[in-house]
Amino acid sequence: MTPTFTVTGQRRRLFVPVVAGPVPPAPPPPDPPIYRELMRIWADRGRTLPGRHDPEWVRLAAPPRGPGAVSVPRVPPGDGR
Repeated sequence: MTPTFTVTGQRRRLFVPVVAGPVPPAPPPPDPPIYRELMRIWADRGRTLPGRHDPEWVRLAAPPRGPGAVSVPRVPPGDGR
């Protein structure tokens, strides 16, 4: 088969950078000094801190366990409450 067009001139070379893997995100900037001081005061007083593990919240937010963990209202059927 005969080509219907001819290639003339120089061929261009394109540089395509190859990335080896995903680029890790930049670390978040540190908290301003006023917030660091506030978090230190809260921690000294035993308060819950943003972004920190809170065992009491985990306990309170956990789903109920075992039989009788969820109460059923003792309202007679058709009571209208």
